[in-house]
Amino acid sequence: MTDPDSDKPNPPSRLSLGALIAAPLLLLAGLWFVLAGDGKDSGSPQTAGLIGANTTSFSPDQKRAIEGIVKDYLVENPEIFLEIQTALEKKMADQEAERTKKMVAEHAKEIYRAPNAPVAGNPDGDITVVEFFDYNCGYCKRGFAEVAKLVEQDKNVRVVFKEFPILTEGSEQAARVALASRMQGKYWEVHRDLIQTKGAVNEAVALKVAEKHGLDMVKLRVDMASPEVKAEIDRVKDLANKLGINGTPHFLVGDKAIGGAPDNLFDVLEGHVVDLRKAGCNYC
Repeated sequence: MTDPDSDKPNPPSRLSLGALIAAPLLLLAGLWFVLAGDGKDSGSPQTAGLIGANTTSFSPDQKRAIEGIVKDYLVENPEIFLEIQTALEKKMADQEAERTKKMVAEHAKEIYRAPNAPVAGNPDGDITVVEFFDYNCGYCKRGFAEVAKLVEQDKNVRVVFKEFPILTEGSEQAARVALASRMQGKYWEVHRDLIQTKGAVNEAVALKVAEKHGLDMVKLRVDMASPEVKAEIDRVKDLANKLGINGTPHFLVGDKAIGGAPDNLFDVLEGHVVDLRKAGCNYC
């Protein structure tokens, strides 16, 4: 996600080929533990009953035969690797969804109602969409059109932007300019131009954008160095750390998280907004 001009699709699933291979091997290890155990109590209630039934160790020939059976089965049924991967991915996704739900509930005010966070769309909207982003993130740039489309088409959506400059020094410089522009009521205009800038974004680029929009440049420079701007960036970094967010873009709608910028980002965001509107949300 570090290429500012990247048009590549989102990164693949975090399960690597190594994980795909490791999963069946772990299964084999468990099977071997059960079949080739020596009958001693392992202390594990899950396996004690199975292993306890085998009171005599297998001979070397028997162990080799078992290994051959398992190997032949996997070679003849390689689809089991995909079945294991699918089951593991679902389990991990379910666990991550539960974790997100818990963390959002604990930090809802910081996420959705932070007083100094930049806002676009309807400031009094009934549903809030949150985006953690970096101006030098290629995926953030690519996803912006979908975010803007949501703001334009749903007049009751409130979008909160979390300046999360983690890629380059220029990212933080641009974030300071954008946050300072908020103090002059021009955040959305500056943000829109910066996130659509091709190539690297830094202080010089950001200042040119701010000047183009007619901001008071003397005041802007003072505000860029203000404690308020620094505090907002620090708050977002601290919040991201609490939530386990380490990449951009990262969206939150209610207790639903969207990592990255899928090709159907607008549809995904809109779907979550519609669902949340039906279900209701106390903190969105």
